[in-house]
Amino acid sequence: MAAEFVVTPMTADHAEQVLAIYQAGIEEGDATFETTVPTWDAFDASRLPEHRCVALGEAGRVLGWIAASAVSDRCVYAGVVEHSVYVHPEARGRGVAGGLLRALIASTEAAGIWTIQSGIFPENTASLALHKRVGFRVIGRRERVGRHHGRWRDTVLLERRSQVVG
Repeated sequence: MAAEFVVTPMTADHAEQVLAIYQAGIEEGDATFETTVPTWDAFDASRLPEHRCVALGEAGRVLGWIAASAVSDRCVYAGVVEHSVYVHPEARGRGVAGGLLRALIASTEAAGIWTIQSGIFPENTASLALHKRVGFRVIGRRERVGRHHGRWRDTVLLERRSQVVG
């Protein structure tokens, strides 16, 4: 079966749809500690332009997005990024997140990045399973790392080490 989407670089033209998908993830409660969607300018400034993509469906509809941020400005961490991946609720189960993750892996490896990491709520079992399928491994659990809607939350720390960089 042919893919029902194409993965392409994220641009400002995608801003409204990207932020709407982010809002849906926030509202579901198990995707992020964030409680409000940033402005496009803040979103844009905090993510690496060369490592963010959207999955486009029919008529240019954004089905999902992925973006990476530097974990530190210290040179020793130049090859380490943290990422987020979000899929529109109606587009789940169609391979969108996997396609986006594969695109991120390709772009980061081409740029010499050796580690992609993410912190995922343990309740987000679908995201944990997806990440394991594309080569991420659990490296730990951060207990009570932050408060979210009045309760302490844990995160599972995952990473994918490049097999070609390093």
